[in-house]
Amino acid sequence: MKLKTLTPIFALPLVPVAAVVALALALSTGTASVSASSDRNRALHVTKECTEYFGAAGEFCTITSSNLARIKVGSRVYYDQPANIPEGLLDSNVVLDAGNGNRALGRCTLDLTTGLGLCTFSDGIGRFAGFNARVQVSPPSAEEEDWRWEGTYSFSPID
Repeated sequence: MKLKTLTPIFALPLVPVAAVVALALALSTGTASVSASSDRNRALHVTKECTEYFGAAGEFCTITSSNLARIKVGSRVYYDQPANIPEGLLDSNVVLDAGNGNRALGRCTLDLTTGLGLCTFSDGIGRFAGFNARVQVSPPSAEEEDWRWEGTYSFSPID
């Protein structure tokens, strides 16, 4: 007795579908690792008051609000260089000190005439290890007493 081999009708369309599924899974593995990565940019909104800052090296401003829990109210931003060097600018290394050894390292450049500027942070220690941020600086307005930082932040994976 001979057995016949039957090819199911539905088997042929599954070959292309299986290839597409396999390709989608292969691509999604790479995509998932990128999209789930902790170095994705998020919005950063910070305000600070500068009643203790007069333009000398070593002086600071104090954080009054932040949407990032790691930047706690009361954290300080220390300026390493004096203002007006070069003339009309603040161009200084900065340390964002959130206490207990949690510090972010960066640089701020500010036009002293307009109060507009840019701060960037490139790393840190403690809670700020791998911290990166780029924020636009705006001076106090008629409605607000505090300086504003508006921009983005991320945390890069640490080796």
